[in-house]
Amino acid sequence: MNNSGCSAGTTEPFALRVIGDSMSPEFQDGNIIIIDPAVPAVHQAYVVIDYGGEILFGQYHVEEGRRWIHYLNPGYESVELVSTFEVKGVVIQRSTGRRKDLKHYSYPAKQR
Repeated sequence: MNNSGCSAGTTEPFALRVIGDSMSPEFQDGNIIIIDPAVPAVHQAYVVIDYGGEILFGQYHVEEGRRWIHYLNPGYESVELVSTFEVKGVVIQRSTGRRKDLKHYSYPAKQR
Protein backbone atom coordinates (compact mmCIF):
# COMPACT_ATOMS: atom_id res chain seq x y z
CA MET A 1 0.00 0.00 0.00
CA ASN A 2 1.22 3.44 -0.92
CA ASN A 3 -1.09 6.06 0.51
CA SER A 4 1.33 8.97 0.63
CA GLY A 5 0.80 10.16 -2.93
CA CYS A 6 1.54 9.21 -6.50
CA SER A 7 4.66 7.21 -7.24
CA ALA A 8 4.42 7.75 -11.00
CA GLY A 9 7.23 10.28 -10.84
CA THR A 10 5.07 13.40 -10.98
CA THR A 11 3.77 15.61 -8.23
CA GLU A 12 1.98 18.03 -10.55
CA PRO A 13 -1.82 18.25 -10.26
CA PHE A 14 -3.76 16.78 -13.17
CA ALA A 15 -7.36 16.77 -14.39
CA LEU A 16 -9.76 13.86 -14.94
CA ARG A 17 -13.32 13.65 -16.17
CA VAL A 18 -15.81 11.82 -13.94
CA ILE A 19 -17.45 8.90 -15.75
CA GLY A 20 -20.62 7.41 -14.28
CA ASP A 21 -22.81 8.24 -11.31
CA SER A 22 -21.16 6.39 -8.41
CA MET A 23 -20.20 9.69 -6.74
CA SER A 24 -23.41 11.63 -7.37
CA PRO A 25 -24.86 13.91 -6.25
CA GLU A 26 -21.56 15.68 -5.36
CA PHE A 27 -19.76 14.63 -8.55
CA GLN A 28 -21.82 14.23 -11.71
CA ASP A 29 -20.99 12.31 -14.88
CA GLY A 30 -18.85 14.67 -16.96
CA ASN A 31 -17.52 16.84 -14.11
CA ILE A 32 -13.85 17.74 -14.31
CA ILE A 33 -11.87 17.07 -11.14
CA ILE A 34 -8.37 18.29 -10.29
CA ILE A 35 -6.22 15.68 -8.55
CA ASP A 36 -3.14 16.56 -6.51
CA PRO A 37 -0.76 13.62 -6.11
CA ALA A 38 1.22 15.46 -3.41
CA VAL A 39 -1.72 15.62 -0.98
CA PRO A 40 -1.87 12.63 1.40
CA ALA A 41 -5.07 10.59 1.59
CA VAL A 42 -6.87 11.13 4.89
CA HIS A 43 -10.19 9.86 6.21
CA GLN A 44 -13.09 11.20 4.09
CA ALA A 45 -10.89 12.71 1.36
CA TYR A 46 -12.04 12.19 -2.23
CA VAL A 47 -9.31 10.13 -3.87
CA VAL A 48 -8.30 8.40 -7.06
CA ILE A 49 -6.57 5.09 -6.45
CA ASP A 50 -5.14 2.21 -8.45
CA TYR A 51 -6.52 -0.96 -6.93
CA GLY A 52 -5.07 -4.00 -8.66
CA GLY A 53 -4.95 -2.24 -12.03
CA GLU A 54 -8.45 -0.77 -11.70
CA ILE A 55 -8.72 3.00 -11.21
CA LEU A 56 -11.30 3.91 -8.55
CA PHE A 57 -12.65 7.33 -7.60
CA GLY A 58 -14.39 7.58 -4.25
CA GLN A 59 -14.29 8.80 -0.68
CA TYR A 60 -11.47 7.28 1.35
CA HIS A 61 -12.55 5.88 4.71
CA VAL A 62 -10.41 4.50 7.51
CA GLU A 63 -12.37 2.59 10.16
CA GLU A 64 -10.72 0.54 12.90
CA GLY A 65 -7.59 0.00 10.83
CA ARG A 66 -9.54 -1.05 7.73
CA ARG A 67 -9.55 1.04 4.56
CA TRP A 68 -12.47 1.53 2.19
CA ILE A 69 -13.53 3.40 -0.90
CA HIS A 70 -17.04 4.68 -0.26
CA TYR A 71 -19.34 5.82 -3.06
CA LEU A 72 -21.79 8.67 -2.42
CA ASN A 73 -24.52 7.12 -4.58
CA PRO A 74 -26.32 4.57 -2.33
CA GLY A 75 -26.76 2.29 -5.36
CA TYR A 76 -23.06 1.36 -5.16
CA GLU A 77 -21.42 -0.75 -2.46
CA SER A 78 -18.25 0.39 -0.72
CA VAL A 79 -15.05 -1.44 -1.63
CA GLU A 80 -12.78 -2.64 1.16
CA LEU A 81 -9.15 -2.20 0.18
CA VAL A 82 -7.83 -5.60 1.23
CA SER A 83 -4.81 -5.82 -1.05
CA THR A 84 -2.13 -3.44 -2.27
CA PHE A 85 -3.33 -0.12 -3.65
CA GLU A 86 -1.72 3.11 -4.76
CA VAL A 87 -3.20 6.53 -4.13
CA LYS A 88 -2.86 8.53 -7.34
CA GLY A 89 -3.99 11.71 -5.66
CA VAL A 90 -6.62 13.63 -3.75
CA VAL A 91 -9.36 15.74 -5.34
CA ILE A 92 -8.66 19.40 -4.65
CA GLN A 93 -11.15 21.00 -7.04
CA ARG A 94 -14.25 20.21 -9.10
CA SER A 95 -15.79 22.10 -11.99
CA THR A 96 -18.84 21.39 -14.09
CA GLY A 97 -17.65 23.64 -16.86
CA ARG A 98 -19.23 26.85 -15.62
CA ARG A 99 -17.00 29.10 -13.52
CA LYS A 100 -19.65 29.72 -10.85
CA ASP A 101 -19.79 25.97 -10.12
CA LEU A 102 -16.13 25.79 -9.13
CA LYS A 103 -15.80 24.06 -5.77
CA HIS A 104 -12.67 23.64 -3.65
CA TYR A 105 -12.14 20.86 -1.12
CA SER A 106 -10.11 20.96 2.05
CA TYR A 107 -9.42 18.21 4.51
CA PRO A 108 -8.17 18.02 8.07
CA ALA A 109 -4.41 17.63 8.28
CA LYS A 110 -4.78 14.86 10.85
CA GLN A 111 -4.86 11.25 9.63
CA ARG A 112 -6.86 8.59 11.40
